[in-house]
Amino acid sequence: MPVVSTRAAVCLLDRFPALAGADLDVEAGEVVLLTGANGAGKTTLLRMLATLVPLRSGRGAVCGHDLARSAREVRRHVGLVGHETFCYDDLTVGENLEFAVRAAHLPVRGARDALDQLGLHAVADVVHARLSAGQRRRLALAVALVRAPDVLLLDEPHAGLDADGRDVVDRIVASAAADGRTVLLASHEHDRARRLATREVQVVAGQLVGGVVTQPAPRAAVDVEVRA
Repeated sequence: MPVVSTRAAVCLLDRFPALAGADLDVEAGEVVLLTGANGAGKTTLLRMLATLVPLRSGRGAVCGHDLARSAREVRRHVGLVGHETFCYDDLTVGENLEFAVRAAHLPVRGARDALDQLGLHAVADVVHARLSAGQRRRLALAVALVRAPDVLLLDEPHAGLDADGRDVVDRIVASAAADGRTVLLASHEHDRARRLATREVQVVAGQLVGGVVTQPAPRAAVDVEVRA
């Protein structure tokens, strides 16, 4: 069974079909790059898989849990990094991470590990409201990672980051795939993202081109160092 699967999935934004019959299968360990024009439906697809946008018709499942009927179970398996950080402005970086691990009933040491992994120790005591755009993006990724999700949903994860931050994102994506996790990555930085991807899916007017394949795609070579 694919880790992520949709058939004829339809999502509406107001009355507009942002997804109009999307078919997608993604296996464990795949890194799927979503490409397409602005407004094609990439963000809606990721938000639907995170249960933030309802599935209006068709079928969808993540880790065997139905998107329409088992949203709480789906959320336990996914980590979304999008345009919003979902962090608390009045909490520090460290406090936001501790809140995330406690809410997921995970060991607090995971927060310290995420600070290391994302290079956030220097701003651990800075409140979210005072962070730069790049620091907020790193924190959002750290919050997603501390929950140890089976599926990472990344919407323009390189946006607002400096060169070092972009390399950190690349290492995390490569490491997640090596660990058998599934990554869906929407990006306009095609050259960089294609080095990480095992497969590319085009989103065109709410439908997916290459979403379902009959044979697994060959894994692309990743020339990014994976650090523990």
